[in-house]
Amino acid sequence: MSEDYLARIGTLIRDARRHKSMTQNELALALGTSQSAVARIEQGKQNLSLEMLARIGECLDSEFVSLGHSGAQHLRIVGGTKLSGAIDVKTSKNAAVALLCASLLNRGRTTLRNLARIEEVNRILEVLTSIGVKARWLPDSNDLELVPPPRLDLAGIDVDAARRTRTVIMFLGPLLHEYPEFQLPYAGGCDLGTRTVEPHMSALRPFGLNVTAHSGFYEARVDGDVTPGRPIVLTERGDTVTENALLAAARHEGVTVIRNASPNYMVQDLCFFLEKLGVRIEGIGSTTLTVHGRREIDVDVEYSPSEDPIEAMSLLAAAVVTESEITIRRVPIEFLEIELAQLELMGMKYDITPEYRSANGHTRLVDLTTIPGPLVAPTDKIHPMQFPGLNIDNLPFFAIIAACAEGTTMIHDWVYENRAIYLTELTKVGARVQLLDPHRVMIEGPTRWRATEVICPPALRPAVVILLAMLAAPGTSVLRNVYVINRGYEELAERLNALGATIETFRDI
Repeated sequence: MSEDYLARIGTLIRDARRHKSMTQNELALALGTSQSAVARIEQGKQNLSLEMLARIGECLDSEFVSLGHSGAQHLRIVGGTKLSGAIDVKTSKNAAVALLCASLLNRGRTTLRNLARIEEVNRILEVLTSIGVKARWLPDSNDLELVPPPRLDLAGIDVDAARRTRTVIMFLGPLLHEYPEFQLPYAGGCDLGTRTVEPHMSALRPFGLNVTAHSGFYEARVDGDVTPGRPIVLTERGDTVTENALLAAARHEGVTVIRNASPNYMVQDLCFFLEKLGVRIEGIGSTTLTVHGRREIDVDVEYSPSEDPIEAMSLLAAAVVTESEITIRRVPIEFLEIELAQLELMGMKYDITPEYRSANGHTRLVDLTTIPGPLVAPTDKIHPMQFPGLNIDNLPFFAIIAACAEGTTMIHDWVYENRAIYLTELTKVGARVQLLDPHRVMIEGPTRWRATEVICPPALRPAVVILLAMLAAPGTSVLRNVYVINRGYEELAERLNALGATIETFRDI
């Protein structure tokens, strides 16, 4: 390998490790090597075999190399053209993963309609089928049928698939009512006591669950005599934390009150699904949920998750950066109202239709048509808040929108460590981005976009932001190793091509 290529790979490995909240020593332990060797790899001073690259990719859940004939997938983008036409918003990725975990509560047949067929869903399906769940996609559809076995085979769990998704932590809520003791793999970097895990533990202890981390596994023990004696107050208003508490409460035969709950879109979808299972829930859409659980759940149920507001925001950003008029259909407006209000302050104009309902019978949808026009930087910083504030997953798209606006915009990503750093990758496509600290960037617009080649950042939303910037850049760009995009978006390149983009998928020989 050339020194330049080693340095690029080393930087990518370092960024992926930081994204997984792993130290160099933790990665070294997982690889069976030394911390100094990891340091040399990240500095581009260590030759790497294909086997070592593949092992690092497994540890960091990032496909640096694919052993075999297929290789990693890349995108070639011919940018600088306007988009036109109409596109439907797909159903929610985050709702899909929650519903897959919730299917473990049900002894009957669960049919999930119009599910997103993405890599994240595939990983969870691999885990579910490995423990005995029968899963099949119904013919010529995105409908998924799930039938549980009489007894789950947790000993047969697909450890590799489980380690490639942090969603496996949401198995804790459903399983604690079934087993006095059980073991689950966890993704590298998820240590008990970290911000992303400890809130789950505190939410589930009132149900008698005690979890310790040992050799890459959650070791769970359940005290069946312990039940919630008072309201559960979540220490963090997180989406997956709320979902885990709901999954545990659904089969607690009694009333569970959950306070400081997230009312976000995927949580609401989970609540509506649980109601289909016969669980009564009061306060859906608020921060206090009262759950009337059922000891046994055995029903044949069908459910359609609602549309994805993050994908809707992605498409909106695509229209802004390419200065295009497109119609985005089936937009879940109640989960984009703050984002649209912010865009209006920046000068954006759009038309929307009267509201109608999603297939779940609850979520309010509109069709939105973008109107191209000049934008100006906001007078205040742009930052996320819990729903009904600006969604944290939508924040990166404001970086590319700010790069199109006249003036200087501060983006403050206070939730995630280091994710703001990935937004500096926009400089490679011509944007003027100044990193102030691991949480804040200053962006000056407007931008003269330029074609380039970039290795995909290991974070989903920043990766899509780079792709959208390449749509605006005249000439041919290459975005390498787009596995992370495929985890969260279904056929995104093909669907953008239907709007007039020119994006080619290819692999190295």
